Amino acid sequence: MFHLIWWIVVGLVAGWITGKVMRGPDHGFFMDILIGIAGAVMGGLLMRALGFAGQAGTIYTILVATGGAVLLTFLYRLITRKPGSGSRSGTGLGRAA
Repeated sequence: MFHLIWWIVVGLVAGWITGKVMRGPDHGFFMDILIGIAGAVMGGLLMRALGFAGQAGTIYTILVATGGAVLLTFLYRLITRKPGSGSRSGTGLGRAA
């Protein structure tokens, strides 16, 4: 039971940090937790694949979870982005006439 609570706390912190780092639409409290937990799993798997141990402490766990959540959020936005909604399209501001 303690591990579940720990993952929720880490997910909450990682989701909150990711929301501050990525600056985008607010997903809400529970979605931030889910993104943080999924990011923790993704980051942990990635770090393990790179040869890093998973028992380095609280700060390491939160940093890995946040990194995974940032990567997950980036990929999610990349996949769900509407065509032509990038920063270079639209009004034509900054172009020579």
